[in-house]
Amino acid sequence: MSRMPAAERREQLLDVAAEAFSAQGYARATTSQLAKSAGVTEPIIYRHFKSKKNLFISLIARTGRRTLEQWERDLAGAKTPAERLARLIGDNPMVSDEGREAYRVFLQAISEVDDADIRKAINDHIKSLHAFIVAELAEAQKTGAVRDRFSAGVLAWSLISMGLGYGALTALGVEGHNKVDEKGMHLSDVLARVLVGKQAEKPPKE
Repeated sequence: MSRMPAAERREQLLDVAAEAFSAQGYARATTSQLAKSAGVTEPIIYRHFKSKKNLFISLIARTGRRTLEQWERDLAGAKTPAERLARLIGDNPMVSDEGREAYRVFLQAISEVDDADIRKAINDHIKSLHAFIVAELAEAQKTGAVRDRFSAGVLAWSLISMGLGYGALTALGVEGHNKVDEKGMHLSDVLARVLVGKQAEKPPKE
């Protein structure tokens, strides 16, 4: 068992937990299995996390932080609020290489929301994403890129609901919902076009 700085070890344990919870579910994955996969003893896990539930909650929180960080990186080069919003709509972390596994853990939490602590972690996670999207929508509305007939808040909830549904269908392996149609349009293209009109169209290839 190699020694790691505490912060690095904590991240490693979260990585291992993400893989285990994604594959086996929260209830079936044990700290004994997690320790074996991480190459440590169980007491090492409890040195960093008070319990398996605390590890699960920490993973949910980290997933939220990483999603916001990824969005910030992906939107950085956009030149207008409309372009930022169009990019955001196409940047669903539930199906991205970076977030797919972690968000499968998030779906596992559906069976655990009777636990008040886990429910709070999920609420905090979603509210942080909602706040980010609201800020993007509000800026787009301010510039006239998005109509203000509906509030930024309710539009953000609509995007989150559709994003979660899309991610769940993908995780379940449902065929057809994520295909590009005969006109070259994908669901994310339609959503962007509905919200920001022609400004969301992809530039022609040179």
